[in-house]
Amino acid sequence: MKRKKIIEIVLDIETTGLDFTREKMVEFAAVRLENGKIKDEFQTLINPQQHIRHSSYEIHHISEDMVKDAPTEEEIMPKIMEFIGDYPIVGHNVIFDYSFINEASKRVFGHGINNQKIDSQQMFKEIAPDLESHGLSALTQRFGVELVNHHRAMADTMGLALAYPKLKKLYMQKYDWQSKQLDNIEYLFERYLRIQQSVVTQQAELQDLRTIFKLYFDLGGQPITSTTGETLVYQAKQSFCYDFEKIKDILNEIGALRKAVKLNNAFVDRLVSGQALDEEKRNVIKDARHEISETKNIQVIKVGNNNGQ
Repeated sequence: MKRKKIIEIVLDIETTGLDFTREKMVEFAAVRLENGKIKDEFQTLINPQQHIRHSSYEIHHISEDMVKDAPTEEEIMPKIMEFIGDYPIVGHNVIFDYSFINEASKRVFGHGINNQKIDSQQMFKEIAPDLESHGLSALTQRFGVELVNHHRAMADTMGLALAYPKLKKLYMQKYDWQSKQLDNIEYLFERYLRIQQSVVTQQAELQDLRTIFKLYFDLGGQPITSTTGETLVYQAKQSFCYDFEKIKDILNEIGALRKAVKLNNAFVDRLVSGQALDEEKRNVIKDARHEISETKNIQVIKVGNNNGQ
């Protein structure tokens, strides 16, 4: 029996900035996969006909001089869409690439795109939830793919195209196993709650033991070494609260302001989407965006509580 041909488009873009409603692509690269094998590729620089932000240049090093003779968005989009077709689009944090291509399609053709989005980053998080990083470098390293010239569109595309089939195989095996559990969903939810409660109980037990250890050292106890070599010690460290208004100028002067102050991104998102700011201030904040991501979470609503946890 002839094997069904599965076609997917792995792609990556570089842009003038992060806000897809205001910024544009400066480079596009894509690879056509047929049953996991590379069959064709397409890449191009794009003249965005607008300024390339320095923060973006620092990432991809594509200058305005490099794209001045490149095709414009209007000239290149027909070729891009011809290559993409209506096939699924694979990208690492695909919402970023998809949003820019979709917006460009609206400008050039008067309508967006409807291609299926496949996020290899989310797949990687599910396959390897224990890793600290799930970026493209971590993915290619995990599957033994050399990533050269990172943050240029074709280099990133090729790295992902080589790693993706291996990632997809593991992901589909996991998905197949998960799908077979759906008939047991009620039982699994009960089991989930038991495990959740067990984790809470174990955390409380650990804290109880830490309290005993603290008492031991407060009474003059000495460090304890386990049979496997770990040593239990007691360390005390003072910390202070600071008046931010009094020190922010000094922090800024020595270049430590960003490190000292962690931005509340969720608060800023609410601020931009609300009515408290005028359009000019809203646009200034939008221009400061340097990453876009999409998260999906399940929630468990407790009895008598309308708020998820």
